[in-house]
Amino acid sequence: MKNSPQKSGFNRLVSPSTRAFFHEGSRTADYSAFDRLHGYIYARWPYLYIGIGTGEHRVAKRLAPILTALQRVLPGSRNSKPAASSNGRLDPDVSTYTYADGYHGKVVPLAAAAQLVTVNEPVRLPDLEQVIPYVRARGIILQNPDHIIALECPCRSSRENPCLPLDVCLIVGEPFASFVSEHHPRRSRWISSSEAVAILQAEDERGHVHHAFFKDAMLGRFYAICNCCACCCGAMQSQQRGTPMLASSGYISQVDEELCIGCGTCTETCQFGALSVDGLYAEIDPQLCMGCGICVSHCDQEALSMVLEPSKGQPLELMQLIEEFAG
Repeated sequence: MKNSPQKSGFNRLVSPSTRAFFHEGSRTADYSAFDRLHGYIYARWPYLYIGIGTGEHRVAKRLAPILTALQRVLPGSRNSKPAASSNGRLDPDVSTYTYADGYHGKVVPLAAAAQLVTVNEPVRLPDLEQVIPYVRARGIILQNPDHIIALECPCRSSRENPCLPLDVCLIVGEPFASFVSEHHPRRSRWISSSEAVAILQAEDERGHVHHAFFKDAMLGRFYAICNCCACCCGAMQSQQRGTPMLASSGYISQVDEELCIGCGTCTETCQFGALSVDGLYAEIDPQLCMGCGICVSHCDQEALSMVLEPSKGQPLELMQLIEEFAG
C-alpha cells in the first residue's frame, strides 16, 4: 500500500498511451531499457528525429558527429548476431549491427499494403526472417489492427518543398496508434480501414511506393505503412547511398516486348531508377528493381507485369502468412 501514492502520481504525470507503450515493452522479449527510451523519443518527437536523420533539421549538422559516434558504439554493444549485407539479407560473416538492421522498410505492392490495413483480427507473426531479412524488427504483432492513424509524414514535413498531401503515413494497431493520436493531435487523425485503403490507392496513382516499416525501438515489429517518394523519403535516399534500409517485395518487373512501345512512361514513374528505354523496348535493371509495382499500374500498354523472384526474398502478403502459420 505504501507504493500506491507513488504509482498514482506516476499515472497522473504519464499519459495513458505512454503507459500502454511502456507496458507492452515490458512484455516484449529482447526489448531493453535503451530500446524503451529510444522508442519513446522516436514516437514522441518524430519530426525532430526524422528531420535530424535526413539532415534537413537546423540542428542536424551540429548533432551529426555525436549521432555518428553513438550509432557506432551503442548498436553493436546490444547485438552480436549477423547483420544485413548489402542486399538486405543476413550475412553470417558480418557481425556488426547496423542502423538499417533496426529501422527499415519492406516494399509492398498495393494489394499487399491493403491487406495490412484491412485485417480484422489480431495477428501474431513474431519472426519473419525469410520475409524481413534483418536481425531485429521483423515481426508483425497487430493488436486492434482496425485502429489506424493518418499522420503527416515526417520525411515530407522536413522538406522545404514537399510532395503533397502530407498526411499519408499510416500508423497501424496498438499501442502505436493511440500514442501518435494523443501526442500529435494536430498532425494526425483517426481513419477507418476503407479510408486507409483509399489513401494507399491515391498514393499509388501518384506514383509513390508503399513501405511497411519496422523498427527495433517500436517493440521490434511492424508499426506503419509509409507512402514514399525518392525526393522526400529518408529511407529511399539512404538506400541510394548504399545503406540497405529497404527489402525488396520479392517480385520483379517484367517487360512484354510484344506490347511495349518504348514510350518511356515507366522510366518516369520508377522511384528506384530501375527502368530505361534502349531502342524499342523498356529494359529493367534487376539489381535496382524493388518490385513495388508502380510501373505496372502506370503502363497504359499493359506491357509490364510482376513476377516472383526467389533471389529477392519472400513477399509480405499477410493473409497467406497467417494461413501458413496457422497450418
